[in-house]
Amino acid sequence: MPRNSALHRTPPLIASLGLAAALGLPGLAHSQITLKPDGQWRYLFTASANATTGNSDTANLNAQGDAVRLTDYDKLSLTGKVAYANSDGAKTTQRMNAGGQYNRDFSPLNFGFGSADYLRDRPSNIASRFSVATGVGRHVIREEDHSLDLSVGVGYSDDRYVEPSEVADAVRSTYGRLEGVLAEESNHRLTSNTSLRQKFTFYPNLRDSSSYRAQFDVGLSVAMTPTMNLTTGVNYRYNNDPGTGLKRTDAALVTGVSFRFD
Repeated sequence: MPRNSALHRTPPLIASLGLAAALGLPGLAHSQITLKPDGQWRYLFTASANATTGNSDTANLNAQGDAVRLTDYDKLSLTGKVAYANSDGAKTTQRMNAGGQYNRDFSPLNFGFGSADYLRDRPSNIASRFSVATGVGRHVIREEDHSLDLSVGVGYSDDRYVEPSEVADAVRSTYGRLEGVLAEESNHRLTSNTSLRQKFTFYPNLRDSSSYRAQFDVGLSVAMTPTMNLTTGVNYRYNNDPGTGLKRTDAALVTGVSFRFD
């Protein structure tokens, strides 16, 4: 049965890397969208949901849509995610995020990128977060069944809070800051019907060296038919200064079904 569970006691960052090592790769939450350099758009939709009633009334839903256009020299990827959970009348999860990234090669192994992201997560006191970034990267592995990209850049994030909170040693209703962007992303075809995708991104605050956040996604996809896949993944977020009274970590284990449209 699909499920979505919060792992609030996970140690920061080290737990993410430990999980990746346990799975046997440098880092691992999405199912695998088809990557074919023919300039055609390809889409993937993933969903999971469950509900209980009786002694406890719960409901949760996770949905994600991905779109990718790939050529021999550039890649445009778009994604959108929605997560909702309700337990005995209390909304425990209300998260929506969307984003996109454009990569363009300027040599066989090197590329430049630009990205934009939006997040809304009211239980985490984030009414909205807008982030943009740009930088350069390198294709460390670029094979048909395996790929690994490393990238570095600079970005800007602007947070608007549901309630004013003490962040960076001041009570704020908004918080804008310049950030560094360090990322690694890989895709792996393990067997003819099993794929793995992972991405880890680290955002150091360039105005306050003691502040940073990180994002880690790992997922496994098993094809049941040419268009349907069974999926499981972990989404992990860490912020070492989220605001007064808020946990530094947010994590979810999600299992579900995805549909590929090539």
